Amino acid sequence: MKRYAIYFFYDKDGIVDDYNIYLLNDLKKNVDYLMVVSNGVLKESGKERLRCVSDEVYERENEGFDVWAYKKGMEKTGWEVLSGYDELILLNFTNLGPIYPFSEMFMETDTYDVDFWGITEHYGHSFDPYNKCKYGFIPRHIQSSFIAIRKSMLISRDFQEYWKDMPMIFNYKEAVCYHEAIFTEDFTGKGYKSRVYIETKDLKEFSNYPLMLYPVELIKNRKCPIFKRETFFYKYEEFLDISCGQPGLELYEYLRDYTNYDLNLIWDNLLRTANMYDVKQRMQLNYILSTEVKTAKTQTNKKIALFMHIYSMELAEMCKCYAEYMPSYADICLTTDTEEKIAQLKQVFSTFDESRIHIVKVTNRGRDVGALLIGLKEYIDRYDYICFMHDKKSDHNVPRMVGESFAYHCYQNTLPNAVFAENVIDLFEKNPRLGLLVPPTPCHGPYHSLIGMEWQSNYKNVVDLAKRWGIEVDISESKPPVAPLGTTFWFRKEALKKLYEVGLTYSDFPAEPTGSNDGNIMHAIERLYPFAAQQSGYYCAWGLSDKYAKMEITNLCKMLRDVNQTLFLNYGVDDRELMLHKISVTKQQLDRKNAPFRKMKDIMRKIIGNSLYVRLWKVKERAIGGYRSSEFTRYGK
Repeated sequence: MKRYAIYFFYDKDGIVDDYNIYLLNDLKKNVDYLMVVSNGVLKESGKERLRCVSDEVYERENEGFDVWAYKKGMEKTGWEVLSGYDELILLNFTNLGPIYPFSEMFMETDTYDVDFWGITEHYGHSFDPYNKCKYGFIPRHIQSSFIAIRKSMLISRDFQEYWKDMPMIFNYKEAVCYHEAIFTEDFTGKGYKSRVYIETKDLKEFSNYPLMLYPVELIKNRKCPIFKRETFFYKYEEFLDISCGQPGLELYEYLRDYTNYDLNLIWDNLLRTANMYDVKQRMQLNYILSTEVKTAKTQTNKKIALFMHIYSMELAEMCKCYAEYMPSYADICLTTDTEEKIAQLKQVFSTFDESRIHIVKVTNRGRDVGALLIGLKEYIDRYDYICFMHDKKSDHNVPRMVGESFAYHCYQNTLPNAVFAENVIDLFEKNPRLGLLVPPTPCHGPYHSLIGMEWQSNYKNVVDLAKRWGIEVDISESKPPVAPLGTTFWFRKEALKKLYEVGLTYSDFPAEPTGSNDGNIMHAIERLYPFAAQQSGYYCAWGLSDKYAKMEITNLCKMLRDVNQTLFLNYGVDDRELMLHKISVTKQQLDRKNAPFRKMKDIMRKIIGNSLYVRLWKVKERAIGGYRSSEFTRYGK
């Protein structure tokens, strides 16, 4: 067949990634003319890359989504020219692949007696979630990310008038309801015949979106040549509401273990365009490492170091115990702030081979952050993988075991023993795009609120620093950073190079005592680490020891059960999505009811100042201290 293809492309920065070129290279072997329509201006380098794999690159204003990109592409070409082709293919940049050469697909679809066809289909909804679809529900439809129109339909008045009458598309909902969801129903209703290359009718009762929810099944057993970019970063609810969350992880592992598809094509785009937390969720970037069995078969030739900041000398012996877990070939680089403490550290670490120990005097500003990014700057290029720890001490917590347990949380998921350390090194060896391995967010005691409030009062400071230091990846206040809250973690030196190059000095940090447990530059940088790694092309993940993971599962299940019981008592038993909806409606009602009270609080805050207001609020909380008791939980008070 003589084929004409229109490839819709969009990138907010006008950058063309390798995955686009890889797909278009294969597609071009099967089409006679390839037009790329870009919504928005391309960088010159990207435009040149597209010219090398296509016949025409058409840049237009960024409006109308993919629907108007296709419309304008067809108008620019003209119906007279298009009528000279046997098949028009409309596809977009959300496809990744091909896993199998497109030639195999076209060889089979050439035998179809149809007017139009696509690769996959969506089974729609019995309702219209957008309140925009003319059918009152979302009908079954061939997915518009790849759809082919045969000449019989291409030259028809029905098809040409469909596009002539297409209204402007202003948002995603309209793109679905004015085109994607109705195209198949409209034309099959007029008698045009269609089918899909990948049949999934047997999966209809399991999922209305097999390409997203069953990607491995479609690729492995049905030879689907493509998969969706969004599989690795879109809303996690799409997985969680009907599955255990396995589709993204299983797809990645299948591509890694059983195909020749270059995984860097995925990472290069995701790390540049997606939010790291979304990627972490979709791809289950959590590593539970053994403290009993080594996974590495041979010792690495990489240079390894432990960077450790020790300020409180009463914790020096404990820090030494953890340092002993590092492999014998690893260096130990220590920082502290006085000559007297240096002498003490030399004595404490005297049992180590002297050639392994490096002690650096630092200024007592910036605490562990300053020590890592300024004091040890000259050492960073000597090593490949670095474990960073410090003498974790949280004296402001009462009872003191709360702070002690925070330190336990950090240490047990960073350097609990020698076997774990070797396994972390092996993990970095096996995952070349892993840049930062951090403990999960703490959730015991008062840290319970960190899950959902990870930014605390640091979001604006992080955004400001990122802008100043040229970190341009997605940072969203609604999505938490995959950050080492507690500042103990492992990293690949290239992942944090960006922070070593910004020229930090000790004067950038507040003098001690800082008088603040949150909201200063140290807490901002603590949350900026993962974005710096992402900017450098590396992903971030949670790391847990097998021992700690046992407790974490118990704790999280206990916390969820307590929340569920309280919600069920007040709202009735429902699934997660409906429960969230009920809470949202209730909140809107309460917001209207409490508007006068909030206004009064705002006035009081302005009169007495924010600091005093917060202190008075804490006094009030202590006065009703029973709110934490099991009785209050039981009765939902």
